[in-house]
Amino acid sequence: MPSFTRQGERLPPILQNLQTSFNARCVELQQSPAGIVPEQVLVIETIGNIENFANAVKKIPGLEWMGEIEADEIVPDEDFYDDKKPEKELSGRLYLIMSNQTALNEMLSLWKKYQKNPQMKFERGFTRFRDVYDHLKSIRRWGVEDRLAEREVFDAWKEDLDGEYGQRPVKFEAELWFKGDEKQRRESESIVSGLIQELGGSVISQCVIPSIAYHSVLGEIPAQTALQILEHPEVDLIKCENIMFFRPTGQMATGKEPVEGDIADCTVSADDLPTGDPFVAVLDGLPLENHRLLAGRLIVDDPDDWASEYPAIDRQHGTAMTSLIVHGDLNEGSNPLSRPIYIRPIMKPNPTDFNSPKEECIPEDVLFVDYIHRAVKRIVEGEGDDEAAAPTVKIINLSIGDRARHFSQVMSPLARLLDWLSAKYNVLFVISSGNHREPIDTGISSREFEALNGSDREALVAKKIYEDARHRRLLSPAESINGLTVGAIHHDSSQNGPIGYLVDVFESALPSPVSAFGNGYRRAIKPDLLFSGGRVLYSQSLGSGNTSLQFSNRRIAPGNQVAAPSSQAGELNKSQFCCGSSNSAALTSRAASICYDYLASIFSEQAPDDDFATFRVPILKAMLVHGCSWNELGSRLDELLRTDDNGRQIKNWISRWVGYGVPDLGKALGCNEQRATLLGFGQLNDGEAHVYNLPLPPSLSAQREWRKFTVTLAWLSPVASTTQRYREAQLWFDFEDGKKSREKLSGKLRVTGINSDSDATRRGTVQHEVFEGESAVAISDGDTLQIKVNCRKDARKIETPVAYGLVVSLEVAEGVNLPIYNEIRTRIAPAVEIRAGGQI
Repeated sequence: MPSFTRQGERLPPILQNLQTSFNARCVELQQSPAGIVPEQVLVIETIGNIENFANAVKKIPGLEWMGEIEADEIVPDEDFYDDKKPEKELSGRLYLIMSNQTALNEMLSLWKKYQKNPQMKFERGFTRFRDVYDHLKSIRRWGVEDRLAEREVFDAWKEDLDGEYGQRPVKFEAELWFKGDEKQRRESESIVSGLIQELGGSVISQCVIPSIAYHSVLGEIPAQTALQILEHPEVDLIKCENIMFFRPTGQMATGKEPVEGDIADCTVSADDLPTGDPFVAVLDGLPLENHRLLAGRLIVDDPDDWASEYPAIDRQHGTAMTSLIVHGDLNEGSNPLSRPIYIRPIMKPNPTDFNSPKEECIPEDVLFVDYIHRAVKRIVEGEGDDEAAAPTVKIINLSIGDRARHFSQVMSPLARLLDWLSAKYNVLFVISSGNHREPIDTGISSREFEALNGSDREALVAKKIYEDARHRRLLSPAESINGLTVGAIHHDSSQNGPIGYLVDVFESALPSPVSAFGNGYRRAIKPDLLFSGGRVLYSQSLGSGNTSLQFSNRRIAPGNQVAAPSSQAGELNKSQFCCGSSNSAALTSRAASICYDYLASIFSEQAPDDDFATFRVPILKAMLVHGCSWNELGSRLDELLRTDDNGRQIKNWISRWVGYGVPDLGKALGCNEQRATLLGFGQLNDGEAHVYNLPLPPSLSAQREWRKFTVTLAWLSPVASTTQRYREAQLWFDFEDGKKSREKLSGKLRVTGINSDSDATRRGTVQHEVFEGESAVAISDGDTLQIKVNCRKDARKIETPVAYGLVVSLEVAEGVNLPIYNEIRTRIAPAVEIRAGGQI
């Protein structure tokens, strides 16, 4: 960190340049015929974090807090560097503040006084400005490049204008800076609308959701105007200070539908129809609801009559996802779900795609955040005069992602929406991590690649994918902290392998080559887990030089087998094979439905007087993760990636692709003689804790047997959208009194933590830790292990108690003659201490 003297040398020119550019822009705005109020957003970059800076900003009239962004991978320079490791990248914050000219002058005046007198005493509430000055790296205006969000909207315009629909109006989303005052929001929207109309365009719709600080306008401009802006972007609309981001529309799409291979007849019998109310909802494309495997199993709710624009042949993705949820992978012949599932179409066939079947996508003429908000509200609360369409739904499957919005530090509006809706309605969103089907550059020639054996080929491809991880990040809204984000594992139950020129690049069940990388927000573990996503096949590029691997879009095995539309009218019994994280999310939603029925029976039998409705979703979330472990997958990635220099980073690298691992649902769904699984639940407020005493089995005493101890805690946190902390409530577990918690656990059970880094597990809304060991330990009858669930505020004050679910299991290897289950079961009733509503 530079000294005070050095800051006094380097900052004055930066601050002077800011004031000059700010004043010049104010003059420009004042001369505008639109009468725009001269306010601008400042970007204040610091190295390190200044706590509670938002409160200090409120002390200066004319400053308004817009938000903050965590900044990683800051390149060190001669002033800012780590003393111990000068080459180490730094972390910091970007503080976003709306300011008028008077407020900026007051803030700069405060800093000038501090420059002259470092001993000056700041007024109460202003000391954070001193701290910001000491850590200040740069300060600038939010500009055109920021609004264009890496020019994604321009790329989308170019693609549209180059196509056969090149003369149609071009649509875009203008996300506005959210103002807390409704009058100011209306004024801001009026200014933006006027600028769109000046360009010959129009406003299609707008949306304001104060709870997630979201205000957006959907607009369109003539094609010729868009072409002119591409060449000369310095127009008033693009420079408008009221706009935070320009975004393309219609970017959430399924990708090109499979074209290789013939579809096959279904061989699965499905006679028993479901009963009862739906527990799972699917937001996706419209399915072929009369397909032999789906007829009578779906509740399709299409209030906007999208079916009239949805030919049967184009109903690919929704048919595949509902098939996976209802039946699982058809390769496995599993029983269908006993409940129907609710379907709300959110995609249509792409009108600019002339293939058959067409790509399915979110229509360009809707604000997707607004549409999802209304769709979920219709499900659980009702819309207008209509009652709730499916109030029993608690799992909502979202198997699509925004290919134009890779997660990078900033929570997308859609992820913020899902987090807010999740906490508001007590529902769990199951979200696909996203797929990256870009070619993989092998770095070697085709001949060299073909000469590799299966293991070496696998090692090469895995390393190349890791090298490109920053371009293979989660797709929005997979960064959602309350949602369960699911990546794909390169696995399916098909008996077929690759044929002809196609290549299976992995011989192990590694993460799928197309599955997206985390981490999540604030480096939380994402994806949360992996599930079967089908094996992905590739073909080699032709030509000289290094060969690249091209994703093969096909209908034939291997892969997950699903119901499919037929190109022949009236055929309703076809199937095909597909792969990717969309499949994985759908199969996880199916697992959630199965777990729910099991959980409901447990409450009915063992806790009939407890409030099942409050706790079922957080318990269910914990159950889905509880059986996760890295196992051989983690060992193989460790083997491929570890070097003499990267040992400390290995766990993080693996968890970015694997999350908590692959679930073994049997561990959450039942016990056996060698394994006891227990459920806990409760509600906590800031500063509160629940303590559970787990009886330890005496038969384990003095035994040198492998044992595994797993604890999973899950909850749904309210969110504070304008703060960097974002998560309102942090819950976590530790052991005994919390001091040297892991050491005390080791003393009780002789186990140590494996898989994910313990600190990383506390950054989201699922804490999942796995411990193993095999050394002998002394256990006396009556010994217990104390598990403490804690709660504290994170982003802001917790308004209402937060419900949580806890799953704990202790096991030894199958076949070991130790009665773990019976010994814990017979001792649990008198031994457990319950505080403030906790249950176990």
